[in-house]
Amino acid sequence: MNAIEVRDLKKRFGHIEALRGMNFQVREGELYGLIGPDGAGKTTLMRIICTLVMPDAGEVRVKGLDVRQQRTKIRSLLGYMPQRFSLYPDLTVEQNLHFFAELFQVPEAERRARLEMLYHFSRLGPFKNRPAANLSGGMKQKLALSCALIHTPQVLVLDEPTFGVDPVSRQEFWEILHSVQKEGTTILVSTAYMDEADECDRVGLCFQGRIVAEDTPANLKRRFSYPLYRVRGSNLFRLQEFFRSIPTVHSIQMFGDVLHVSFTRQPRAADWQAWQTQTGGGLQEWKTEAPSIEDVFLEVLEEEK
Repeated sequence: MNAIEVRDLKKRFGHIEALRGMNFQVREGELYGLIGPDGAGKTTLMRIICTLVMPDAGEVRVKGLDVRQQRTKIRSLLGYMPQRFSLYPDLTVEQNLHFFAELFQVPEAERRARLEMLYHFSRLGPFKNRPAANLSGGMKQKLALSCALIHTPQVLVLDEPTFGVDPVSRQEFWEILHSVQKEGTTILVSTAYMDEADECDRVGLCFQGRIVAEDTPANLKRRFSYPLYRVRGSNLFRLQEFFRSIPTVHSIQMFGDVLHVSFTRQPRAADWQAWQTQTGGGLQEWKTEAPSIEDVFLEVLEEEK
């Protein structure tokens, strides 16, 4: 049995079509990532899975339970961390955890062991007496996750949990998620950070309320079959225009201070030397690049047009 099943899911808010027939399944014990930009429908989908919003059409089941008919049972086995988790800023780390333990009716006999385990992998033990308002952004996210885990949920749903968190805290957060997964918890996580796809067993690429591609991160990257190069130069915008004029160029994407340029055939060393001359030395560096999930995502969107 799949832990989560979504079939032909649709949801509209006025004239905005948030979900347009979304389909995917999350297997038992899997860490599944929903990857996509803001406005792709990720938050609406997660709120429906957590029974906070009802769908207009389609079917959603969590551990075989229907979100329309069995909301109370679903909520008892879910842990949910929304984008803006409402910690109580005046309460300490420990007081927040005790509050959520009480809210989820965690038996007193189990609380101490559960709290110690959460302190251990979140590394919040030394800060248990610190008010939540005085925690760093990364520590607040770890506390929010710990509160969502206090009742040992079978399924954990996390909506962009690393948004706005520094890179070190992001990596620590994913290490915690992998530890939780090893305990047998199924995890569904959404993110706009494409590089976080590599942390997941499988990912669904979301765009405009649909899953446009789905597979393991490695298999998705194999779908990008064009020779890809990382290109640097003195003026990226001029370089971009230059490569657009070359017939064998398949795609050009700007990534910070570099271009990712793909080709319909492998360029020769003589080609690069000629292009360097033609750009008056504006083309300064080029080297082969392994496709990223972002490269794949942009390619899929081009295919969708």
